[in-house]
Amino acid sequence: MVELVGLAAGATLTLIVVALHYAKGTGWEAPEDISQEVLEQRAATVPETDFPEPYNRSIGGGGATAIPAGEAEGELGEGEEVEEEDDGFDPDDIADDEVEYYEIEFAKEGETIEVANNETILDAGEEEGWDLPYACREGQCISCAGHIEDGPATDYIRHSNNDSLMDDDMEEGYCLTCVAYPTSEFTIETGESP
Repeated sequence: MVELVGLAAGATLTLIVVALHYAKGTGWEAPEDISQEVLEQRAATVPETDFPEPYNRSIGGGGATAIPAGEAEGELGEGEEVEEEDDGFDPDDIADDEVEYYEIEFAKEGETIEVANNETILDAGEEEGWDLPYACREGQCISCAGHIEDGPATDYIRHSNNDSLMDDDMEEGYCLTCVAYPTSEFTIETGESP
């Protein structure tokens, strides 16, 4: 019986000590949150660049394509003359009364939509709510590439910038949807690269 009384007295004493401890607290307070300050300091040390943020939702990103021998800028064969290259065009230069609309069939999405000649294929698809692949949005990679089934890409679109596709690729119907503006009606397979 003595053991039972001693055990009960010990348990009661322990409960009283624990209750007093939690009642008055430990006096410890959490330090101030400095995470935002640290992020701002780190951001201040990173230099600004002209390269756009990667909005890459495609797998693998946009790798650069190889330049075939003899096609690099500055290399001319004997008797060749320098040609003016088509550096693209500015869709903002199209006057409101000159905007034309074309029926573009998106094969993988199974729908045909109207796309203006001052709107990119990628933007038109995104407005429909489709999750189309892209990365740079400036024609500098091939993450957004698509394949025009109807023939050479130059017969159906104009690029405002094209740093990635070769003439052979465009002859086979490939285009960069992020900088491709329609000039005719066609069918396109998005997410297809050369």
